[in-house]
Amino acid sequence: LAMGQTSFHLFQTRGQAYVYFFILFMVYVLIMCCNSIIVYLILIHKNLHEPMYVFIAALSFNSVLFSTVIYPKLLTDFLSEKQIISLPACIFQHFIYYSLAASDFLLLAAMAFDRYVSICKPLQYPTIMRKSTVTILLLLCWLFPAAQVAGAVVLGGFKKLCTFVLTGIFCNHAVLKLNCVPSAERAIYGVFVSINSTVIPVLFVLFTYAKIFMITSKRGREVRKKAAETCLPHLMVLFSFSCLVTYDVVMARLETNFSKTVRLVMSLQMVLYNPLFNPIIYGLKMKEISKHLKNLFCHITLRGNIHIYIRQ
Repeated sequence: LAMGQTSFHLFQTRGQAYVYFFILFMVYVLIMCCNSIIVYLILIHKNLHEPMYVFIAALSFNSVLFSTVIYPKLLTDFLSEKQIISLPACIFQHFIYYSLAASDFLLLAAMAFDRYVSICKPLQYPTIMRKSTVTILLLLCWLFPAAQVAGAVVLGGFKKLCTFVLTGIFCNHAVLKLNCVPSAERAIYGVFVSINSTVIPVLFVLFTYAKIFMITSKRGREVRKKAAETCLPHLMVLFSFSCLVTYDVVMARLETNFSKTVRLVMSLQMVLYNPLFNPIIYGLKMKEISKHLKNLFCHITLRGNIHIYIRQ
């Protein structure tokens, strides 16, 4: 292989490659459509121009960006004889993967803060959650993780590589194993970034929702119902995403020599569930989004029926 190129081998037969390509292509289309619809609905409906829905739109936007960086390259590799990626492209994929993952955790923390103010301090909500506050939170959720992961990439080195073969199907933690000598500074900084971008946001979210449920338990039934309706979808997404991140960390630490098929299936878990799970949860469980989603599908169905009737 030429310098600056890395490769990984995926399939034993072409038939297996075509099957995975078809499945992943359908998943990619579904992810793009579901997340784009959520963003579209929040943009066009004024009653969804509230902080909570803005943060949901940001999560869906992250999923679209993440999928755009990961899936086209994967699909191309599935149909290629040799799976090759340049080192700069691999590092960029690694950067996007982890910066967006950290961004999702911070967005969930921002949502938790928004729900706390809305439910526990409703009179102060308009003052605290102004447009400027939401804009600052969004910028922090995107720029802070990006800066931290960029620092990790710089410390990673990638100047002296001892292998050019990736064990994974995309450039996540596997790219770090290309270095000849593990960087102690990078390992320490990685732990620091993980605590900042994962552990602290998760603890903040759990503490905030615990506080919300403790306060609402002393109030009326309607208040408890509202808290459950708005908070449970966020907790479901947090739980799902936390499991995937834990899975990614465990995979990074395991040195077991899995078969190619097992490693492929295990690696796909990290790019399949979260981008697809988020819009489904928010589309089904958030009452306002679900209502606009039903209206959109009814409108499309009605227009289709009218078109068919006119043709006949």
